[in-house]
Amino acid sequence: MSLPIDKLAVHSPDFDTLTRIPEEFSADGGNRVPRVTFDGVPEGTVELAVIVHDPDAPLPQGFTHWVVYGVAADATELDIDADGIRQGPNTAGVTSYYGPQPPAGHGEHHYYFWVFALSRPVEGTPSREEFLDQYADAIIEQARTVGLFSR
Repeated sequence: MSLPIDKLAVHSPDFDTLTRIPEEFSADGGNRVPRVTFDGVPEGTVELAVIVHDPDAPLPQGFTHWVVYGVAADATELDIDADGIRQGPNTAGVTSYYGPQPPAGHGEHHYYFWVFALSRPVEGTPSREEFLDQYADAIIEQARTVGLFSR
């Protein structure tokens, strides 16, 4: 199944696509949450979901750093304190942002900041894998920006 990447866009004012994520947003550098903005949300979107994932992590399914559900369809910026926002478990087993922390000397890792426009709301707080399995049919459109990080 091919999912569209059309007008929906996700950005971070804190780093440009395919550039290094600043140290302050890494797990060892302060673990600050980077700002995430959206535009071009397609018609019919009920809510947005955001997932930050590192496919370069030396684990069978990579490492999921952040899972966020319940983002309003008319949101232009991710506000984790907004009504309805729920954070799902990341690979570390916590329900919050976990900044980049690749193994030392493992080379440059790619951190995909995905936004998903959904035709139905996400129930509960599924993991990334559960979300992709259970809500693939509800994804109207998806977009991503990618930051880089190494130690």
